[in-house]
Amino acid sequence: MAGQRLASLDAFRGLTIAGMILVNDPGNWQYVYPPLRHAEWHGWTATDLVFPFFVFIVGVAISLALSRKKEEGVGKGDLYLKIFRRSVLIFALGMMLRLIPRFDFAAVRIPGVLQRIALCYLFAALLYLHTGSKGRLGVAVLILAGYWAAMKLIPVPGYGAGVLDYKGNLASYIDLKFLSGHLYEPTFDPEGILSTFPAIVTAVLGTLTGDWLRTNKRPVTKTIGLLAAGAALTALGLALHPYFPINKKLWTSTFVVFTAGAALLLLAGCYFLIDGRGSKRWATPFFILGTNAIAAYVGSILMVKLLTLVIVSSGSEKIILPVWIYQHLFVPWAGNLNGSLAYAVCYVLLWLGLMTPFYRKKIFIKI
Repeated sequence: MAGQRLASLDAFRGLTIAGMILVNDPGNWQYVYPPLRHAEWHGWTATDLVFPFFVFIVGVAISLALSRKKEEGVGKGDLYLKIFRRSVLIFALGMMLRLIPRFDFAAVRIPGVLQRIALCYLFAALLYLHTGSKGRLGVAVLILAGYWAAMKLIPVPGYGAGVLDYKGNLASYIDLKFLSGHLYEPTFDPEGILSTFPAIVTAVLGTLTGDWLRTNKRPVTKTIGLLAAGAALTALGLALHPYFPINKKLWTSTFVVFTAGAALLLLAGCYFLIDGRGSKRWATPFFILGTNAIAAYVGSILMVKLLTLVIVSSGSEKIILPVWIYQHLFVPWAGNLNGSLAYAVCYVLLWLGLMTPFYRKKIFIKI
């Protein structure tokens, strides 16, 4: 197994990217089914699983890719260069998406999805080069325990210690202190500084999963291992939820454990069907998106930003093109709520179509 490409990981990645595009692009944000919204604060929905799944997949890919490079005799210096270069490019892409179309550097949001992915990749990859599985597991436990202790025990001026509300939590305080004016919201950012540390653990747990999949054990044994670990972590996250709530916006330690467990369960199903039993045809759409994941994600955001610059007439008012498309092509036959969902589904299908020629011609855009 060592050195081979995991088709199931491509499918899992493609499924995750499809989920990202789906939840990011409803026809109207006022009409969205509850599972396709993030939880307001504590708790979770299906949408809250999408981002941690991708970070987890990044970790699995680190194990597979860097182990292969080591086996090919690539030196650590070259690996460092590759890791830093890729991290900087992903971070820069994230910043570019925030700047387009107005390029307002004074108020640009600095944290973001791609920025967090870049940092998680950077630290998880460096950790992979310098530690074995036990060492990485130890670091993961220390970070999760440390994050819990910091959030519960370090007092925030004006609020005290242990506040996990939207206002008064330590993560929000640190973001406001160091990134004021460059956050997603005036006083909070879900991809902020402190919460990036447990997010790194999500990627580290992915590297441990990659180590397991690289062994020479039978597919059935690997699947059982994934299922057992997934069930254990999911149960642990749920059991600890009353004590340190599962919260995507704070990326709490329980959120890390719970979502890693869920990722393992889904990956187990993909691995058993695709790499274990060779059943691949059903997953073709996900291969298409998964083999050009960053390109599809970045392109889907960029297209929306550019389309919003197009102003069209609708009766006596002027509206942006995406709103016109939703109101005139989806609402009349599907209504507001189902029309909003249909719009999002069609946007996923559009990007599936755009990525298909790349897949057929084996053009994979790598960063």
